[in-house]
Amino acid sequence: MSHSGDPVQHSGDEDPTQGSVQQRIEPREKDLGGFSVRRLLPTAACRQVGPWVFFDHMGPAQFGPGPGINVRPHPHIHLATVTYLFEGEMLHRDSLGTEQVIYPGDVNLMVAGRGIVHSERERPAIIATERPFHGLQLWLALPESDEEMEPAFYHYPQEDLPQLEVQGVPLRVMMGSAYGVKSPVKTFAETLYIEAQLAKGHTLQLPAAPQRALYLVDGEGELDGDLLPAYSMAILANRPLTLQARTDLRIALIGGEPLGRRHMYWNFVSSKSERIEQAKEDWREGRFPKVPGDTEEFIPLPS
Repeated sequence: MSHSGDPVQHSGDEDPTQGSVQQRIEPREKDLGGFSVRRLLPTAACRQVGPWVFFDHMGPAQFGPGPGINVRPHPHIHLATVTYLFEGEMLHRDSLGTEQVIYPGDVNLMVAGRGIVHSERERPAIIATERPFHGLQLWLALPESDEEMEPAFYHYPQEDLPQLEVQGVPLRVMMGSAYGVKSPVKTFAETLYIEAQLAKGHTLQLPAAPQRALYLVDGEGELDGDLLPAYSMAILANRPLTLQARTDLRIALIGGEPLGRRHMYWNFVSSKSERIEQAKEDWREGRFPKVPGDTEEFIPLPS
């Protein structure tokens, strides 16, 4: 099934009379055997928020001894993946020869460009243990001028990411600029991604962006009178907004500049539908590169 659509448009003018939430998105939950994934983007009503085209909330889960995260090699084109863990760990391998353990607080940016293959598994040492798992996985569309760039992988340990306190709220600027600080994570267009944890009753003025969406990882919030439950995403109005925590609350705020219409099929994102057809054929015919150390398995193209 091919996915495509236009981004949600925000007006460039601030209107203090409009509501704080333009649209609410409830997750589609999928059980992956031992843990659940909540998918917020894309939906039929909202395909993109700025450059962001995909948003999955993984877990929280508690694995017993035995298999946990075990995603076989699969391809991507014309996008960048962002993986961020709250708990647990993941072993990333890709066709560039990267082998990187992802730990909580790190940001891992994989740029597919003209094409990359990767797997997401676990180190053998932890499979025999009880362990938690909880995180977010997001995809960014690349600007048309960067879609066919060489693939790349970037790892940013948590100590390299800006951490600060605003209005008594500890937060981290994962991508882009906010609250007077700038993240070192590479971007290709104006991009915003922050994480914050609010104690009950605390408030936080949200940073501006051409388009923004607020996701409640856990807890309940209120946005200028609009109540927001856990696991919901709010597409925000283009005006100053203040979030209040009704309970202890963890949030992710994403946003940035819209990049125009994108087509989606499976793990492929592109401004050109014919390029997706080419990627489908290349994967079927085995023309994508292999993942060193993980060549025995792969995920077939969906029928």
